[in-house]
Order: sequence, then C-alpha cells, then structure tokens
Amino acid sequence: MSQHPETLSWHGTLDGHVRMIEQTLLPTEHRVIEVPTVEDMIAAIRRLAVRGAPAIGVAAAYGVVLGIQHLHEAHRDQVLAAAETACDQLATSRPTAVNLFWALERMRSKAKSLHGEGATGAALCQALLEEAQGIHLSDRDTCRRIGEHGAALLKKDQAILTHCNAGALATGGMGTALAPVYVATEQGKNIRVYADETRPLLQGARITAWELSAAGIDVTVITDGMAARVMGEGRIDCVIVGSDRITRGGDVCNKIGTYGVAIAARHHGLPFYVAAPLSTVDPKLLDGKDIPIEERDPEEIISGLGRRITPEGSKIYNPAFDVTPRELVTAIITEVGVIENPNQAKMEAALKGAGICF
Repeated sequence: MSQHPETLSWHGTLDGHVRMIEQTLLPTEHRVIEVPTVEDMIAAIRRLAVRGAPAIGVAAAYGVVLGIQHLHEAHRDQVLAAAETACDQLATSRPTAVNLFWALERMRSKAKSLHGEGATGAALCQALLEEAQGIHLSDRDTCRRIGEHGAALLKKDQAILTHCNAGALATGGMGTALAPVYVATEQGKNIRVYADETRPLLQGARITAWELSAAGIDVTVITDGMAARVMGEGRIDCVIVGSDRITRGGDVCNKIGTYGVAIAARHHGLPFYVAAPLSTVDPKLLDGKDIPIEERDPEEIISGLGRRITPEGSKIYNPAFDVTPRELVTAIITEVGVIENPNQAKMEAALKGAGICF
C-alpha cells in the first residue's frame, strides 16, 4: 500500500497544539512545526505553510480551538465570545477556499448551540476540540471515498496529468485529486503521474512530486507550458485536478493555470476530472464569475531561482486562481459519487442528497 504524509494533526488534550508540515520548505527540507496560537495558525495559512482547501478547513477548525483553549475555567459567555472572535480572524486568512468558511461555520454553530443549551465553559471548550477532530476524521473518510470513486475511472497502466497539489498535503487525508491515484495504486493498476510545476510557487514541482515520490509512485514533472504538448504526444490518458471552490452551477475554481489545462484537454479529447468533497461546493454561488479570486504578493513573480527575474518597474498581475467553466468538466468526483457533465440541476441534486441547504 502506498504511504502518504500527514499534513497536520492535533497533539495532546485540550491544552495541546497543532503540528504541521511546513510546506514552504519542501522539497529540500521536511520540517514539522508547532502551531500553538490562533495568530500562528492565521500566519501559517497566509504564508501557505498549510494549503489546499480541505486542509485549510481542518486547520481553521483547530485554529478556533487554539483561540479558546485557555478559557476552560471561564464562563460560557467568554468562551463563545472568544470562539466568535477566532472565527472572524481566521476568516480573513484566505478568501477563495470555501472549505475554510464551511469549517468555521460548523465550529461557530456548535459553539452557539451548546452555549444556548447552557453548557459550562469547560464543556464548551472540550466540545469544540471534539468538533474540530470530527472535521479532521470526516475529511480522512471523505478523501478515501473520493479515491475509491475516482479509481474506478482509471485503467491499468494509465497516466494522469495533475495541476498544483491536491494530495495528502492539501487535505486531512489522502487527498482529492491524488486520492484516485493512491487507491488505484493499492489496486495494482500501476498509475503514472505527470505533474505541472504550477507557477509561481511551484506546488506541483515542490509538493506533488515530493509526495508521490515518497509514496513510490511514478511521477514526471513538466513545466506548465508543456501540458498541451505532452497531451498531443499521447502521453496522457486523463486529467485530475482538485478545487478550492465549486459553484452550484458546476463551475470550478482551482489554482491558476487549471483553465488552460482544461482547454487543452478538451482539444485533445481527454477526460478532465475534478476531485473534491461536497464541502467545496459553495451553495450560495451559481456562476463562477462571482467567486472572489485572491491576488497574491507580486514578489512571488518578481523573484525566482534565488534572484530577481523581472525588470525593475515591470507591472505584475498575480491571481492565485482561475475558474474553469462547467462545459469543460467531464465529471466531478465527490465522496458520494461521480457527477458527470455537471450542471445546476445535477449539482443541486447532489447537495440535496447530502442535506446541504442552498
């Protein structure tokens, strides 16, 4: 069985802390850091020490616990106020990943519900830790089920192309886009992976390649501009990517460059799959044009290879994500099954089946 790294975990009891892989240092250094405060968690999310929509959701849930753990002897009113403050602070860390807001709303609702029932401050604190751990365990199970549904789409000795990193390091489990690869490998299908390097922060080259190599899976790194050529050479059988937000209409937001990969896949007649949990679907949004796109520091493009790579005074545009229209998506692989040719009706049916209101 292929092994995959654990990106983050809670250590100790209520007075414990989070440990996570510092992903900004990969692949040259594998360092596990401790995150003891909500402020440290916000900083870790912002600098991409932890990244990937599901992992950010788990991290945010634990961040709420870090914000209230010192109040276990306080009145429940103080605990609720601190939990609300932690949720508000964590919500500012990344604007695009909908799992962040989903997890924070779940933590907020739990706090309000127990507070209304008259729970003590200590009981409220303990319940919030258990809720965060439940979110983490649920994500592990969700990733496994995504992997099983996705692996059924893969045949022996096939090669997939993936963009960015949607593996174990982007989730609380075995990943989303890479989960089918892990499960198919367990099934003896001998899957090979081509990983786009994913400019400007090279999550594919740094993280996906590192993760798959550590698991003993055949991985080849290519530059983003090579994807269409590699498809044209017949080296790719399908594309599987993750997502940071999916609309109720089926449009998919993912790392910048995904849209171009989808266009190339359509031109070459290749399936373009998106692997994501239903928690990544934003039931409030119908059109991908309404997804808020994070713009990151121009320095990510200005400098590279240990030196400045753009001329002084160059204008920089650095959106972190793009939106792939549903028309280019062959199917969305979720924990409840595969949604083929996604549209509003099919997405709403899946949400209703999972008890998600919109």
